[in-house]
Amino acid sequence: MLDIIALCLVVTALLAYLNHRFVGLPTTIGVMAAALGLSLLLVALDAFDIVRGLRAYEESLLRSIDFSSVLMQGMLSLLLFAGAMHVDLSELRAYRWQIGALAVAGTLLSTLVVGAALYWALPWVGLPLPLIYCLLFGALISPTDPIAVIGILKSVGAPKNLALVISGESLFNDGVGVVVFSLLLGMLLTGATPTVGHGAQLLLQEAGGGLLFGLVLGYVTFRLLRTIDHYQVEVLLTLAAVMGGYALASRLHVSGPLAMVVAGLVIGNHGRALAMSDTTRHHVDLFWELLDEILNAVLFVLIGMEVIVIKFADGIAAAALTAVLVTLFARWLTVGVPVAFLREFFRLPAGAAKVLTWAGLRGGISVALALSLTAGPERETIVALTYCVVVFSILGQGLTIKRLLARVIRG
Repeated sequence: MLDIIALCLVVTALLAYLNHRFVGLPTTIGVMAAALGLSLLLVALDAFDIVRGLRAYEESLLRSIDFSSVLMQGMLSLLLFAGAMHVDLSELRAYRWQIGALAVAGTLLSTLVVGAALYWALPWVGLPLPLIYCLLFGALISPTDPIAVIGILKSVGAPKNLALVISGESLFNDGVGVVVFSLLLGMLLTGATPTVGHGAQLLLQEAGGGLLFGLVLGYVTFRLLRTIDHYQVEVLLTLAAVMGGYALASRLHVSGPLAMVVAGLVIGNHGRALAMSDTTRHHVDLFWELLDEILNAVLFVLIGMEVIVIKFADGIAAAALTAVLVTLFARWLTVGVPVAFLREFFRLPAGAAKVLTWAGLRGGISVALALSLTAGPERETIVALTYCVVVFSILGQGLTIKRLLARVIRG
């Protein structure tokens, strides 16, 4: 395992250096594009017997890494906490209903729209899927990933309220999407269709319990931080709260992602303001910023490299294009349309509906959830579709959102 971690870090560091030195793309997008290109090059070289063994070595390396476990049980808690740490709670509170509506209602509605549309459309391209698998795909592809777009929002000087809504929605809809996915997966594995009451109870337990647990975890950590002034210990306390809290949340059967977001908000706001000295605040911010950047870079490199172990069935291109269009349509219908027609409620600048629709990037969580499905032809189809949507989202939308934002801000 140590060798695998070392190799991943070395590859990530080299790709990040090459991107920064010669390409100049945002780090997460640049390293993923480089890893994807390198993997496809190895496939081509192997097919023409130019270089033998490298593709097999990369494939064996990736198969030794349980991507789903690495992200869901390792990286996710740290990434969500780090992202929430730098969100201003007072500003978030001013848009709590807007963010809540997009994160909860938008994610649930998007799951239904994507699932129903794919169930109807996929038979036309020769890759039909049962309805439950279409809904599972809708649940795992609906959560958005703020990682790749937040830096772009800052670089073009996007309005603060627009950046806040995009980042806030992304932080919370991750947890909602995971809960909905788990509910649908339980239906698939047991073969039983839960009642509305059972579904609401499970959602309340997972989501509500996660929010409450995160609040308690954040408050306890805040009280501990307030009793000392030693930045090494305080950094260690925040790290322990995330790692231990996420593990405990899974044991309590509450949403770990939502718990980490709430704990990050509490510690990042009340903790930084009331329990940390200037020196401690500097070191805590620096630690979580660096950890966030490193883990994001490693995650996107792994996403780019995963192409080599994914099985793409015949006719997957048409199905992938269908999935991309359906996902964009669902995003526009569940986010763009409400924001455009309810301007007074959302209180966002003109053009916000277009930005929110196009800035809905998909990332590692979607891939991890797809890979967590049990083996079978349906899983292979969903993994391939998910990967294609994620790659289009990061490379296609991620590289063009800056231009759209600039036009909206100018207009």
